[in-house]
This record gives sequence, structure tokens and C-alpha cells, in this order.
Amino acid sequence: MDVLAFNDLFRALYADFSKRPPRDRNMARFILLDPAARDLYADWPKVARDVVATLRLYAGSHPHDREFTELIGELSLHSDMFRRTWCEHAVLRHSKGMKRFVHPVVGALSLNYETFQPTEDPDQTLVIFHADRGSPSADALRLLGAWDATEPSPPYKATLDA
Repeated sequence: MDVLAFNDLFRALYADFSKRPPRDRNMARFILLDPAARDLYADWPKVARDVVATLRLYAGSHPHDREFTELIGELSLHSDMFRRTWCEHAVLRHSKGMKRFVHPVVGALSLNYETFQPTEDPDQTLVIFHADRGSPSADALRLLGAWDATEPSPPYKATLDA
């Protein structure tokens, strides 16, 4: 769940990942450990459970991944939600759905998402969010993009882990 690259709207929606060290650009860490995630996701408990179930799926196919084991240890130490949910042994692979956000600048957003896995690297996932055309969320997303354009955009490099 490491975020390897992102666009300006992602940066505006998600607590500015460009300011985080690359190690901390991880959706599991953000959702389960950062208090800002509880405010950002309207359905935070469901999102958190889904993240844990997605991690559980990865664990089954990567039992010897040292960085993953370290992440599970960190989440176990610092997240009550993670500890409770990890013990349920739920597994989830989702390819599309909808997430509801409450953004501090533009308010409520309901965004559809779709995920794609490159054939050559099935461990990577491209996630695309979009709002329904003509919806209040589409208007809010445009407003978020306009607001972000007025904010100074720090330079960042997307780094790809080998």
C-alpha cells in the first residue's frame, strides 16, 4: 500500500503526501495511524477494516516480505483497530467501489474508484478516482483542483521502489 506516485488532486485530497518521507507514503499507515484519516473518510471504520483485509490478502502471498512484516508490527503496536481487525482473518481484494470523504476545504465527496494491476507487476496497483458527471462531488472536485492551484505546489519526485 505504498504510494509510489500521485497527481496534484491526490495531493490536495490526501493530507499532502509530498511532505511525508517516502517511507510514510503508505495508505495503511495513513488510514490506521494518522488522526487526519478519521476526519477525511466519512466511513472510516469500514475503510480501516478493508485496509486490514487487503493487508491480510497480501500476507498470504508474501509471507517472507521483511518490509511488510515491519509494517504489520508497527500497526500492531500503534493501532487498536488494526489489532482487533487483524485477528478476524478477513481477506479482501477489491477492484472498484465508492469512497466517501469529508474534505476540510470542499466538504463532502463521493468518489468512485477502480483499480488496475499491470500484467508485468501484479504487486503494483493503479487506483483511479472519479466523480459522477454533473454530481455535487464533481463540482467539489473541480473546486478542490482550483483551490489546490492557488496553493504553492512543492516540488517532489515520484520514486519507484525496486
